Amino acid sequence: MERRTFLKISSGAAGAMLVPVFGNAIAAEELMNPVAIAFKKSLADAAMNAATKAGATYCDVRIGRYLNQFITTRDLGVENIVNTESSGVGVRVIANGAYGFASTNDMSPDSIAAAARQAVAIARANSKLQSEPLQMAPVKGVGEVAWATPFTKDWRTVPIKDKAEMLIAANKAGLDAGASFMTSTLFQVNQQKYFASTDGSYIDQDIHRLWAPLTATAVDKASNRFRTRDGLASPAGMGYEYFDARAADKIKAAGGVATLYTKSYDIVEDARAAGRQAREKLSAKTVEPGKYDLVLAPEHLFLTIHESVGHPTELDRVLGYEANYAGTSFATLDKWKTKKFKFGADRVNFIADKNEPGSLGAVGYDDEGVPAKRWDIIRDGVLVNYQATRDQAHIIGEKESHGCSYADSWNSVQFQRMPNVSLQAGKERLTPDEMIKDVKKGIYILGRGSYSIDQQRYNFQFGGQLYFEIKNGKIAGPLEDVAYQSNTQEFWNACSAICDVRDWRMGGSFFDGKGQPSQVSAVSHGSATTRFNGINVINTARKIG
Repeated sequence: MERRTFLKISSGAAGAMLVPVFGNAIAAEELMNPVAIAFKKSLADAAMNAATKAGATYCDVRIGRYLNQFITTRDLGVENIVNTESSGVGVRVIANGAYGFASTNDMSPDSIAAAARQAVAIARANSKLQSEPLQMAPVKGVGEVAWATPFTKDWRTVPIKDKAEMLIAANKAGLDAGASFMTSTLFQVNQQKYFASTDGSYIDQDIHRLWAPLTATAVDKASNRFRTRDGLASPAGMGYEYFDARAADKIKAAGGVATLYTKSYDIVEDARAAGRQAREKLSAKTVEPGKYDLVLAPEHLFLTIHESVGHPTELDRVLGYEANYAGTSFATLDKWKTKKFKFGADRVNFIADKNEPGSLGAVGYDDEGVPAKRWDIIRDGVLVNYQATRDQAHIIGEKESHGCSYADSWNSVQFQRMPNVSLQAGKERLTPDEMIKDVKKGIYILGRGSYSIDQQRYNFQFGGQLYFEIKNGKIAGPLEDVAYQSNTQEFWNACSAICDVRDWRMGGSFFDGKGQPSQVSAVSHGSATTRFNGINVINTARKIG
């Protein structure tokens, strides 16, 4: 029922951004119309029967209904409201030891059977180009099961008027606090995914995600300079209760310089802080380049984790399958095989987890019918594992898939995507304030900023939203024009302290791009506030004249 279109929305003084809209526009009330389980099962059976008769040794069917609602605002007005729906069926088969895939938006038994036969024909053509047949890790069929994102308030039932008023209230708070312009957006996603396979699984999943990014822009009219501060909250895999400010679990940040959130998000208070801090950034001191100890908040560190740990441990990237588009990885198989490669300091432990409540990557089963699981990637600083799908598991001696297969639409083929990859909290009791007391010359960084990393995910540069100078154990004031440079191995080996589980929380991304044709996935990364010693900091201010 769709091909991808794009909705261009304003993003304040930073310019326009492209927001992908998957599907055809529909009325808001149509978001609640369900598709019967029995109907989906009959379509899946039609596809599997046709594929088997055509010669497939394996078949899986994904029947998807993808619902989205986007609300965009600027200052005290609503700019756009869009509801979309996309529905269809994707059929993947193995024939002659090779994959074949076909899809259709005609949800009738005859059309789906035809797509299955087409997938078999494609597999046979692909087999002529393969040097050896696929090796698929076994998956035990689970019969008819269901899984849903836990939530107490369905975003689809909340009136659009209430959502728009919440965003405008946030914008007003930011304007009143000092911003010259405010933008805020509400992304709401519901993926209704039905998976069936010849392994004997019929899995119905109902996945919900939310994100409310905002940007405050402050302008100095005398100099025509401007500064921005984006929201600090992260996207979440939960219901509309995320915006219940009364239940917000507020955490005092190190030095009292910001208010952060975990289980719920007070968007109005974050917007108020954004307006004030965007104005303060106009007069902030520019940083002196040099070596600093960095204290990195989870709302910042998630992106560094994503780029320097999540991506280089994707097995398809390690094997070179992504080299043409997204690059390779420095974390090569020879390093993993030694079981001694020091990715980071002894205190650095990274877990891959598809079960973390509230995370963007939380599901019951992946798009190959593999149950969600949790496993070690970095243990005591040593690289011990990767992220693998059914056809990759044997390469690293695994007996089963890690459950990392995902497709962003019914008409996209599933392939290896990143699970939630998170830094485990420190084992000793430590708060951000206590961590800062031990820093003589440092910078405390919050929020996601600019980033750059090479094709092997090794040499990198990261910026943030807010920077605060640390002098002799105390926050000395705001800084600007900060970016830090390092390489992945040096950086994680410079990790000198991690706050305990009381400070642990997740950041994340709605739009992690990968593959050709490109697909996006949503993924979270958790950490506590973490310290890194002796990191090179540069000044990013533009020199004019």
